[in-house]
Amino acid sequence: MIQSQKYEYFWIFLLIISSLPIIIFSVSKLITPENEGPEKLTSYESGIEPIGEAYIQFQIRYYMFALVFAIFDVETVFLYPWAMSFYDFGVLSFIEALIFILIPIVGSIYAWQKGALEWS
Repeated sequence: MIQSQKYEYFWIFLLIISSLPIIIFSVSKLITPENEGPEKLTSYESGIEPIGEAYIQFQIRYYMFALVFAIFDVETVFLYPWAMSFYDFGVLSFIEALIFILIPIVGSIYAWQKGALEWS
């Protein structure tokens, strides 16, 4: 008996799923109106001429604020399951959670002292 007979539904599904993006993009290309004018071909579709260069230097403080936000956001996500099961844990896991909270607090105090959180 041929092994591929077991997987005939799988191969049909794989064929349909593989051809689906091609079909969707083809239909989209056929029904999309083509209005290519001078305003459509500019770098901004609003019709406003761009001023200055596209390559500008970003300030590092934007990155630092995003990084501090991400650290506290991830910490909150990891702390939520622990808080929901607080009564099931013992004293040792409470101490572990305090250490887990203390590490980002020490990091934010260090960043604050270095001036990374100054918005000037």
